Amino acid sequence: MIKRPLSELINKQEPGWALVTNWIKEAKNKVQILPKTQIRADSALLAAQVTTRSPMGAIIYETGGILVDNGWLRILGSGCPAMDRDLMGWNQDKQQGFLLVADDVMGGFYALNGGDFGSESIGKIFYFAPDNLRWEATNKTYSEFLLFCFSGNLASYYKNLRWKGWEQEVQVLNGNQGLACYPFLFTKEGKNVAKNMRKAVPIAEIWGMNQDIKRQLDH
Repeated sequence: MIKRPLSELINKQEPGWALVTNWIKEAKNKVQILPKTQIRADSALLAAQVTTRSPMGAIIYETGGILVDNGWLRILGSGCPAMDRDLMGWNQDKQQGFLLVADDVMGGFYALNGGDFGSESIGKIFYFAPDNLRWEATNKTYSEFLLFCFSGNLASYYKNLRWKGWEQEVQVLNGNQGLACYPFLFTKEGKNVAKNMRKAVPIAEIWGMNQDIKRQLDH
């Protein structure tokens, strides 16, 4: 496939970033834009091959990533020290039928369907739930998902995965870490998150472990 050069990917007439910053301005949840470095932004956009007219291209090109709700949710951009992974780099060596675009500290992952979750929902976001190890349809496009992150009722959505004082525990993590729980969240014993042992580990470790367990359970 012929790759489009950077000059064709950067849209100055209708930049998607104007739309995204507007959503952030009106956000009901706490949103932190992580700073980008130009060299990483350029290479991340080239790798993604999406234009900056789209919200996804805009976030890749204009941010090192976005943290929502004290860092509970992390939306992937072009990477930075506080979240040292970019969108396409993070998706290397992962399945090809979807694109991971965001995750939460408990090991929940948001993926854009490229065909793995059925052809009728291509372009919609699916959520890998750490408390049941299943991919769940959100029925949201990427833009709708961003709006949900910025202004949705996250307290209600995550009520089974939060505990009293979670904010203090989460805000000291960086965007490359997640909380591994024991007993596992998907077990009967692990359902009371407040009582679980929680340990900060690389988010890549949580992804790998949960996908391995899911494969074993599926067989």
